[in-house]
Amino acid sequence: MDTPSATPAPVPQPPAQPPSSELSSNQWAVITHLSALAGLVLPVGNILAPLVLWLVKKAEVPSLDQVGKDVLNFQISWSIYLLLSGLSMFFCIGVVLLPVAAIAWLVFLILGTIKASNGERYNFPLTIKFL
Repeated sequence: MDTPSATPAPVPQPPAQPPSSELSSNQWAVITHLSALAGLVLPVGNILAPLVLWLVKKAEVPSLDQVGKDVLNFQISWSIYLLLSGLSMFFCIGVVLLPVAAIAWLVFLILGTIKASNGERYNFPLTIKFL
């Protein structure tokens, strides 16, 4: 007697969730901070890249509005400081001042990026509030 072999009924699986293509607000904040590194490649890229991100995404990501303003204020302020440090090369003080200012800019940028990745707001030091 051949009995039909009973195959177990398939167990229903929950539908697979496709990976989200949306970035979180923390990720957009990190990208905005890091976009300032464009200034190492393009003149005033440190201002233009965060400005474009801020203008495009501030309506979609509400928390990015304040982050964008903070990053832009920081970048504009430190661009002025770096320019003045560069001009002070004529008086020989810029030989020391320019590298110190450039290193401080990079350190503050990294600190801001780390805070943004943790969902915290970073108050950049020596920043003039333009926006």
